[in-house]
Amino acid sequence: MELSWLTKLRIAAVIIAGVGLIGILAWPLAAPSDPFGAVSLTVGAITFGKAVALVPLAFFTGFIAYFLSWPLGREIGILAVPAGLSTWAVRNGSMANLMQANSTLSQRQELFSSLKWEPIFWLAVVAVGFLGVLIGRKICPSSAPGQSQEKTDSRSGMFLGVMIALVGSILIVPFCIGILAQDVRMFDDRLGSLVGQPAIGQIVFAVLVSFGIPAFVFKKFLNVSYIWPIITSAFVTVFISTIYVRADILNHLVEHWPAVFFPNAVISILPVQMVAFGTLGSIAGYWLAVRYSLWRQLERDAKVSKGPRT
Repeated sequence: MELSWLTKLRIAAVIIAGVGLIGILAWPLAAPSDPFGAVSLTVGAITFGKAVALVPLAFFTGFIAYFLSWPLGREIGILAVPAGLSTWAVRNGSMANLMQANSTLSQRQELFSSLKWEPIFWLAVVAVGFLGVLIGRKICPSSAPGQSQEKTDSRSGMFLGVMIALVGSILIVPFCIGILAQDVRMFDDRLGSLVGQPAIGQIVFAVLVSFGIPAFVFKKFLNVSYIWPIITSAFVTVFISTIYVRADILNHLVEHWPAVFFPNAVISILPVQMVAFGTLGSIAGYWLAVRYSLWRQLERDAKVSKGPRT
């Protein structure tokens, strides 16, 4: 099933709004002073005041996006804020730049300790954008077909399905990123292998696909929302950091390897990149599963309508 040209225009309008309002106009809130610096709440140029200013902007962006994509605002408007954050995610430096600027063991321990929980902040920004969409929906409801179906699905979803989606996403995403976010891989007698800092294009592709896969699978087989894979975008970094960012591993890297090598590809991805592209990938995977199910249903209906051959 192909999207109509009007739906494509709505999607384009929402993405342009997100990129324009957050990605471009609000760039001074996040722009690092160092050209190779990172967009970060904890180690970047985003102060507490700038972080607070970002919250109402995210709400306004989501609110406007709902009306730009009405009557499909509930389905499309949520793309605006992560689209804006993804602009920041491709404009900043890499994790390797941060590693080079923090060359000692204590500096790197402090760095990863600061970054470990930062994805929760970016997820909160995305959630505020979602809230703006929901408020717009309260003001101007829509009876678009896709909305009622999603309501029914969310009410019928079981607690077990949600838990499987959460745990499954946390396990699937790092595995897929490890396969897709590839750079130079070097053998290490202690850690097995190390991966070099992936290019930004590889990070974008790897995170989008890695979140799209569980969102597709869990929608298709458990009928759960994209919300659950999106939530895990804040905890994948925490999970992997707990395993690979221990003092003994960091000390080994400091003593034997350049700053551009990591024990796991997930560690090389900045929090804003994980959440922004993880959100977009989850939404895309969910709707691909919906379209796939509709296509399969149409195929079955077509076969039934033709009847048995004589």
